[in-house]
Amino acid sequence: MSPPASHVSTLPGGLGLVLKPMPHAQSVAVGVWARAGGRYELPAVAGISHFLEHLLFKGTRRRSCEELKQQVEGVGGMLNGFTAEEFTCYLAKVPHRHARRAVDVLADMVRGPRFSPQDIEKEREVILEEIRMCEDAPGQYVHDLFSQLLWPDHPLGMLLSGTIDTVRRITRADLVGYWRRMYRPANLLVTVAGAVEPGAATRHIRRAFGAGQHPAPTGAKGGARGRFLRAPRPRRGPQVRVWNKPTEQAHLCVGTYAIPRTHPARFALELLHVMLGANMSSRLFREVRERRGLVYEIGTQIKRFEDTGAFVIHAGCDTGKLAETVATIFTELSRVRRGPIPRAELRRAKDYYAGQLLMGLEDTMDQMLWMGEQAVTLGRIAKPDELLAHMAKVTERDIRRVARELFETPRMHLAVVGAVGEPETRRLTELCHIR
Repeated sequence: MSPPASHVSTLPGGLGLVLKPMPHAQSVAVGVWARAGGRYELPAVAGISHFLEHLLFKGTRRRSCEELKQQVEGVGGMLNGFTAEEFTCYLAKVPHRHARRAVDVLADMVRGPRFSPQDIEKEREVILEEIRMCEDAPGQYVHDLFSQLLWPDHPLGMLLSGTIDTVRRITRADLVGYWRRMYRPANLLVTVAGAVEPGAATRHIRRAFGAGQHPAPTGAKGGARGRFLRAPRPRRGPQVRVWNKPTEQAHLCVGTYAIPRTHPARFALELLHVMLGANMSSRLFREVRERRGLVYEIGTQIKRFEDTGAFVIHAGCDTGKLAETVATIFTELSRVRRGPIPRAELRRAKDYYAGQLLMGLEDTMDQMLWMGEQAVTLGRIAKPDELLAHMAKVTERDIRRVARELFETPRMHLAVVGAVGEPETRRLTELCHIR
């Protein structure tokens, strides 16, 4: 018997709703998504989406900060949120009998934040410490440097948390205005996955969010989504940036511009990611770690945006092994670009993708996040069977075509955090070469 289908609707006022009944689950995951993130920000208030996310947990006109947390955690649930470039998400997971409570808490947070001046100042200091902590975590900070290298002077290259200067400048009026503009019903989406009955859940969500009953926040304009600055043309390189910092290890990101979220070649790119660095069977893990012992950890990731993307390889190594690590990575990129892909390796990559997708969708939280990201960015949700059918059609030639388009010397970028001087930096630039 096939699993229940997702229920997709738009409530009065424009609030989007996606429900996925999972009758055998013991939990319910709820997410509220706003089309608000780093890409929608002006440079003067960079980090305002993240600042607002923090504030929504500090209390509402009906519930204190402690009450928000206790009403979810007090029944065995979890409450959290995160900010990304193209959206912000507030989420909760609870035992299924407390699903209405999770909806009520999240609805209260996004519809009635308190914006207490005292809370704003306290949270400002928390975020400033978060920014400083990130700079002290080279394995994390190198990813920020890499984004700045790909997209300098552009919102995609800015820190999602903002800078110390911009966070200090953001005012209460800025925060309230941004909330009114970006958190109107037509710019929000609710996703629910788990042991829910669609009709009852829809009625409760409609009541909780006041869909069709109350106007949008004062000063908000209905209708179209907010706009963001399109990605600039790719920079020619290779581009190398080193932050010389006395660290125990050198941390690096190597990569290039990739393709937009809906590009037809996305399935081939996904398999290229699996083959190169998604697991311990991948080429980079076997060659760089297992055979040569250069690193403890190495992997790849794909950044997906509406109009662009990135393919990123990340690793950490002893500073004395940095040059050999970079050289080995580029050798592997050259090899996948020009060499054959064994049939067995391609089959393993497809099976890994399918297994990770299907096992992940067994969990209510993973299912909710999977649906929500698609719905908030694309306005639709793919069926797993359709994705697997597309993946099954990908050929060796498709993967090599993507590798040839991505991995070209003028497109390559390298960011490094570690005790690396000018001579080593020049040597690293020379090694950023695809053969």
